[in-house]
Amino acid sequence: MAVDVSDTTFDELLKTADKAVVVDFWAPWCGPCRMVAPVLDELAREHADLLVLAKVNVDENPTLASRYGVMSIPCVIRFDGGQETARTVGVRPKNQLAQLLKLSPPA
Repeated sequence: MAVDVSDTTFDELLKTADKAVVVDFWAPWCGPCRMVAPVLDELAREHADLLVLAKVNVDENPTLASRYGVMSIPCVIRFDGGQETARTVGVRPKNQLAQLLKLSPPA
């Protein structure tokens, strides 16, 4: 299950998370964002013991998107211990997304 975060709640989530935080930067008008969202939800369910899935609406949280240099969406960033450890932009197949987010071993 994904949690919606904002400019005001994001840092607290990163600070208190006891596992990886995978953040989906998206917007409601973005077609590719709507394509990647169910894949991320599925990965989050499958790896609930390893990660927290957070959603950031870039239209409502432009400061946060700017802070992380999000220029194109969907942009998915993995944080471990509050530090960015992986990033991908655009739509990818589930297995490739899992690999890029360090959720599965390299092929």
